[in-house]
Amino acid sequence: MTEKEVFLTVEGLKKLEDELDELKTVRRKEVAERIKQALAFGDISENSEYDEAKNEQAQLEERIVKLENMLRNAKIIDDEDISTDRVSIGSRVCVKDLEYDEEIEYTIVGSAEADPYEGKISNESPVGNAILGRKKGDIVEVQVPDGKIKYEILSIAR
Repeated sequence: MTEKEVFLTVEGLKKLEDELDELKTVRRKEVAERIKQALAFGDISENSEYDEAKNEQAQLEERIVKLENMLRNAKIIDDEDISTDRVSIGSRVCVKDLEYDEEIEYTIVGSAEADPYEGKISNESPVGNAILGRKKGDIVEVQVPDGKIKYEILSIAR
């Protein structure tokens, strides 16, 4: 099975690398210490501290593997590669919701970096996917769970 390419900005790459480093160097030691302390209590068959620490260890290792896979399959989006003519991954796009006459700014990122609260939407999201490849002035209709939204693309920047 081929791994899926993970699109990351330079900022997103740094964030994932920092998280991976933190998990491997700090969190692993903390969890190992918790397991060691729980074992000191004796009988592990009825030791909830041990069970919790082992579960935390499993979740930690799962996240580490996931981050390593994402970084191994990362395709870095360089600012110089971002077009200002058409919307692409890495673009900062200002759109106008034509129904509510409201302007919204999005940064199109790969799914690993998506954070709607920061205005970072995935290229795989309904809105991100609909505006990819579009130009300033284009009107885009997006199918969302509540129906359809019409956006006009006002500007595209790096």
